[in-house]
Amino acid sequence: MRVECKIDAACTDPRAVLYMRQMTTAVAEAISILEREGADCLPLTAVRDGKTYFLEPGSLELIRTEGREVICYDKLKNRYRLDGPLYELEHNLGEAFVRVSKSAIVNIRQISHVSAGFNGSLELVMKNGIEDYISRSFRKAFKERLGLK
Repeated sequence: MRVECKIDAACTDPRAVLYMRQMTTAVAEAISILEREGADCLPLTAVRDGKTYFLEPGSLELIRTEGREVICYDKLKNRYRLDGPLYELEHNLGEAFVRVSKSAIVNIRQISHVSAGFNGSLELVMKNGIEDYISRSFRKAFKERLGLK
């Protein structure tokens, strides 16, 4: 792979663009390292059992609305309540997260598998076993984000 790096002291928005035929494990790891390097995302404050926790975004698997609350689940299936609307979280979480429906955002590094679902949707299973779905209106963007056809 050919790599090019340009150093510019005036650069205020560093970015990396990769052109490739398919995603590989090595490239996914490199992306993860680059995202952490430029991460200015602070830990999220969340509430569970009356206590406030500071959660690193990378430890989260799924964030979704349940009723009128925004709930997130970590790798151990712990359930936390977050403040703020889902669209704001989506904007602040960074490249590791993708919107899969009007009511859910997932960490793409924590997806176990996806299978065909009901009425054109795709069923999504996270590594911690929690299930959700990718709605038809978000399916194309989801596949593009993962480099799938």
